[in-house]
Amino acid sequence: MKKIFTYLAFILAFVIIISCLDRLLSEKSIHGINQARSFYAQPKDSIDVLMLGSSHIHCDVNTALLWENYGIAAYDYSAAEQTLWQTYYYFKEALKTQKPKVAVLDFYAAACFKNDHQYDFLYENLQGLRPSLNKLGLFVTSCEFTRWDDYFPDFFTYHNRYESLTQEDYDALWGKEDLAAFKGYTPYCAVKEQPRPVYDVTISADLTPKSEKYLNKIIDLANENNVKLFFIVAPYIVDDKEVLTYNKVGLIARDNGIEYMNMNEAYDEIGLDFTKDFNDHSHLNYEGSCKFTEYLADNLKERFGEDIVDRRGDSRYKSWDDSIEVTRKMAEEAREQERLKQEAAAAEEDNN
Repeated sequence: MKKIFTYLAFILAFVIIISCLDRLLSEKSIHGINQARSFYAQPKDSIDVLMLGSSHIHCDVNTALLWENYGIAAYDYSAAEQTLWQTYYYFKEALKTQKPKVAVLDFYAAACFKNDHQYDFLYENLQGLRPSLNKLGLFVTSCEFTRWDDYFPDFFTYHNRYESLTQEDYDALWGKEDLAAFKGYTPYCAVKEQPRPVYDVTISADLTPKSEKYLNKIIDLANENNVKLFFIVAPYIVDDKEVLTYNKVGLIARDNGIEYMNMNEAYDEIGLDFTKDFNDHSHLNYEGSCKFTEYLADNLKERFGEDIVDRRGDSRYKSWDDSIEVTRKMAEEAREQERLKQEAAAAEEDNN
């Protein structure tokens, strides 16, 4: 009996140590990992509008503003360069604990990345998810067999982060993170003037077979769970080749009775200023995201009015109240980082 208890104690201690190391050393990133990690902290069946897609979602859709101005309980459940097959598995994961009325899906990645396997940000789409058969499905669909050992298991990809630990890592170790108050939005605060796109493309080009397959699976999953879909393209410096894909998405939306908007056709309605509302050619900055979010909110209310409930004042939604302050602090930190970056660049230019 003593040996059995000794073995059990050893196993328990090993599990506890590995669990603590995993919390400490795991990557924390606002480009997808934190969005997935924080999703599990959201109150059950509280998210009315689920935002899905690439960084165009979590950089452009200000969930704190949606809450503060409209009482919309939304969450940016997205990751950098997320493919449609990854979005499908994210959607399935979300439906385990949430019953959104509307799911908003952005199509930037489907238009810009045509290979069947995308590796640049695969870890951002994987590491925030909890172990499950669903995560395994995402992994197998996203990674070729010859590269499995580069990404699996998660712990092997970040176990040597000892020298780069931050306060955020230690907060995670001791459970001091306020995960529930983070609703996925990641403010950018650079100001980089961009050329206003001019295009006149009326024809369409097919999605890749893999993308179209998983888009149909997303549509089926939404229908099975009574979730209304809203296909969008968030505004950026779009080109003709990408518009071909967006036109095809519009046809798919029409054929399936799904609401669709290419927001690149509404620059003036949004009120975007190309001299000051962009962080880079692909993402809006904080000010631009606020303009776009206001426009998106108006369209959500117009198209899905009966499903867009004002939740302000409901005690179950305190974490959305808290998200306003979290977002304010993140925006302040982003502005300060941008200021320091500009000062460093100016100093380097003077030295040269």
